Amino acid sequence: MKAKDGAVDSSYVTWRKQANWNPLTVSRAKGVNFYDENGKEYLDFSSQLMCVNLGHGNENVIKGIYEQLKTLPYVAPGFMTASRKKLSGLLKEILPENQAKFFYATSGTEANEAAVKITRMVKSIEGKTKIMSMYNSYHGSTEASIGLTGDFRRIAVDAHERAPGIVHVPQPYCYRCPFGLKYPSCGLACAEYLDYVAKNEGNVGALILEPVTGTNGVIVPPDEYLPRIREICDENGMFLIADEVMTGWGRTGKWFAVNNWNVQPDILTTAKGLTSAYFPFSLTSTTGDIADYFEDHFFAHGHTYEAHPLGMAAAVSTIEEYKRLNLIERANNMGKRLKNRLEEIMNRHRSVGDVRSIGLFGAIELVKSRETRTPFNTFREKSAGKPLLVDAVSRYCLEKGVYVSSWISHLIIAPPLIISEEELDHGLSVIDDALIIADKESE
Repeated sequence: MKAKDGAVDSSYVTWRKQANWNPLTVSRAKGVNFYDENGKEYLDFSSQLMCVNLGHGNENVIKGIYEQLKTLPYVAPGFMTASRKKLSGLLKEILPENQAKFFYATSGTEANEAAVKITRMVKSIEGKTKIMSMYNSYHGSTEASIGLTGDFRRIAVDAHERAPGIVHVPQPYCYRCPFGLKYPSCGLACAEYLDYVAKNEGNVGALILEPVTGTNGVIVPPDEYLPRIREICDENGMFLIADEVMTGWGRTGKWFAVNNWNVQPDILTTAKGLTSAYFPFSLTSTTGDIADYFEDHFFAHGHTYEAHPLGMAAAVSTIEEYKRLNLIERANNMGKRLKNRLEEIMNRHRSVGDVRSIGLFGAIELVKSRETRTPFNTFREKSAGKPLLVDAVSRYCLEKGVYVSSWISHLIIAPPLIISEEELDHGLSVIDDALIIADKESE
């Protein structure tokens, strides 16, 4: 593979065929922008992989990592550090109030692996070792987490054969309801079906879900959905695991997405915005009841880089910056502007079937026909490496200096939380222009 500057690269690139990869070479980044090797500026309208929530080059986070690097760059996880104490204290202030104890690793994938192992260690005494997940979800790329994943990336490695005990159910995807119903007359059929499956499987120990679906469409559930899911988990003796890897840290206008519906999970996993991606770091947090179980039961899990001092320092500084800059409230307020602008864009383009957003987290779903809701492309075409219409739209945006992530049939809008109104409007205006490409192909 060759980069645009002609350099040959021998590393793998994720989630695609390797041939014809011709990436942009990025040389630096600052604020809401990044720059290529020729100095061209790009507005980072998806926070890279929906993770650079603070924006690029935050001096206070860099300083925090540097100071830790000078004094203690690494220590085995069996030791305590000052940054570990401080981070645990900060987390107890901002996580849902029932969260009491924390496991630190390096990625969202690892956070979800820990959640699965914790569930099975605690629930094995009841024989409840199955984990329920959702179609169109993404939970990571390692053995258990890819099995939990409901989208097509699971299929490619036949994870069900190698990670048994995982059951998938439909999401609250109102625009494409698998039951052919409409909200609110549906009576939350998706939630009630989940209850039916849990009761008939009989040995489900936990349900893992993204409170707002991330990569697969920013699917925002109806207001009654998550509270009903909490009830179902309680009625069936299941842990509720909230995968907040993408939705945490202000992305939805709250510290965590579950806060939008006043729901408290038994286990919460997160990464990405925890350090604004300045250092690979993740968190698996549990209730006090789960923590108490391990007081006299063996905790059979760990990593060399568990509780890495640099990750701790980065997380402490990042949380302090969220507070100093008042970014959680700011994301909520800016989210109102984003929602209004997305609705305006939908009204102008026949290729836009649906728009969804919460806080500074939005999606534009493209369709050939609004009447039939037929998508331009499918996951089979994505995995086969065929050209996708949505990629043509995002490519136009990149040429115009706006980077927006695309996935099968939708664009993901998730700019850094520091973005200004003018910058938000500019990014949306470029997308507005780019959608003419899709309009020409729609019916």
